Amino acid sequence: MTKPIYVINGPNLNRLGKREPEIYGTTTLADVERYCREEAGGRPVVFHQSNSEAQIIDWIHEAIDEGAGIIINPAGLTFVSIPIMDALKMFPGPIIELHISNIHKREPMYHNSLVSKVATAVIAGLGADGYRTAMSAMLRLTAA
Repeated sequence: MTKPIYVINGPNLNRLGKREPEIYGTTTLADVERYCREEAGGRPVVFHQSNSEAQIIDWIHEAIDEGAGIIINPAGLTFVSIPIMDALKMFPGPIIELHISNIHKREPMYHNSLVSKVATAVIAGLGADGYRTAMSAMLRLTAA
């Protein structure tokens, strides 16, 4: 059986489409999930969002045992969560860190990603379409 690709989204991403549309656009998280599944074709996708750091870590642990790759948008936890970084260090496959906005063009507090230190690749600034790009890249990275 083909292992799934995990797409893990962090705090406040459940508010996509409503939260700061001038930065994040009007695409909803349901739209993002649809984009990921469409781009994956027949490849299984496990799609999650949580406002809880502990839940995100639990899903990373699950992916360690069951997943082929992780696409993660840790949102605000990107810059402060050593536990998420440590969990991702244990993942044996490719990890793509994703941000809807270009974090390097924003305020300085958004410039130091802990996740980037363990990610295979980083995608930032493509809006919600970045998820399609990430999934396409992940399919190539995990091709058997």
